[in-house]
Amino acid sequence: MGWVSGSRRSAVLIFLASLLVAEGVLAYAFLIGGGSGPAGPPLPLHPVVGTFEPDDTTIEECDDQACFEQAFGNIAFVSGPKDAMALLDESVAAQRIPADGKCHRIAHIIGAASLARNRGNVARTFAEGSSSCFSGYYHGVLERSLSEVRSYSADSLGAVVRDLCSDPLFRASPWLADQCAHGLGHGLMIATGYSLPLALLVCERLDARWDRRSCKSGAFMENLSSSYGVTSRYLRDDDPLYPCNWVRGDENKAVCYGLVTSRIIRLGLDWHQTAEVCAGAEKGYVAMCFGSFGRDIAGATRLDPVAIRETCVVARSYGRERACVYGAVRAVVGNYAGGAEAAVICNGTLPKLRAGCYFVLGSVLGSVRSTPAAREADCRALTAVRRHVSACIEGTRGTRPTSSPA
Repeated sequence: MGWVSGSRRSAVLIFLASLLVAEGVLAYAFLIGGGSGPAGPPLPLHPVVGTFEPDDTTIEECDDQACFEQAFGNIAFVSGPKDAMALLDESVAAQRIPADGKCHRIAHIIGAASLARNRGNVARTFAEGSSSCFSGYYHGVLERSLSEVRSYSADSLGAVVRDLCSDPLFRASPWLADQCAHGLGHGLMIATGYSLPLALLVCERLDARWDRRSCKSGAFMENLSSSYGVTSRYLRDDDPLYPCNWVRGDENKAVCYGLVTSRIIRLGLDWHQTAEVCAGAEKGYVAMCFGSFGRDIAGATRLDPVAIRETCVVARSYGRERACVYGAVRAVVGNYAGGAEAAVICNGTLPKLRAGCYFVLGSVLGSVRSTPAAREADCRALTAVRRHVSACIEGTRGTRPTSSPA
């Protein structure tokens, strides 16, 4: 009944198996730092990013994930994404749907259904969306937009993705531009059968440095924690930091380490064990791993400020509580596209961390507003402490959120 039913997930696995030989060649090219990937055979339509098909499924009759995905997609297709996302937010608040991967995947389907409703207009669909459930809506839009891709060539794929986020609406809004590029990374991984080297090569074809970095963050995120339960071949059970310790280039490593704990915790490690793994990361990337640690704590605690602060204390013995708190703050601001919830974290953390916390808050908040005056007003509305206001405003001047919490 659902758009990503059990039979389709089986089809995904069959599809992935057919790509292993070509992917091995791509991995070699990626490791030596050259080449755009083989042209290869035409790329079949990936089952997960197929066209959304509405039906008569309703939320009231659902008791499983696939049913909820279809039902919320139906609402988006008929009534629009605002209604669907508002209802999803209400369901999460009432704990009828958990604020974890299940919520994120439902938001994916809402995005895909909304793009179908808008007849493929990516910019319009983005403008109608929401960053709730960790931006799943935006990811779903970009996944669906890549469903017509037919070539393994990084150059051909690059030509397609450069156009997807080029609308003036995106360029006028740093927030939407970042979400678009990040969603492209997710979409590229899914549409290419989880070929991480190819996805990263295509991200390199984007024109702006920020777009390239955001695209890579989406690719690494999808590789480390699949939206649809697929296990990428670029993961190792005996090496929780892989592929971050395998890829070349500081930017690739920084982005990967900024997300790597989403993989570590899925190996069954608790917070203390995860912190120990981060402490053993490559020199220069330990703080980024602990930033990822904070990001995942935010998700696991349902964005609860008190629980976030208490859990980040685990990183204190490694001297990385700062990175943990700041990583969580980035995640919270990103989820709400606003700073009020994150300010509660900043106000309750250690005094020596508060000014820096507001700076980090501002660095993400700055992408949400398009003018300096609006950004400054947002900062002043969050706190009456003068130096915290100044730190927040200073943070907004970067205007683009970083892809990895260092």
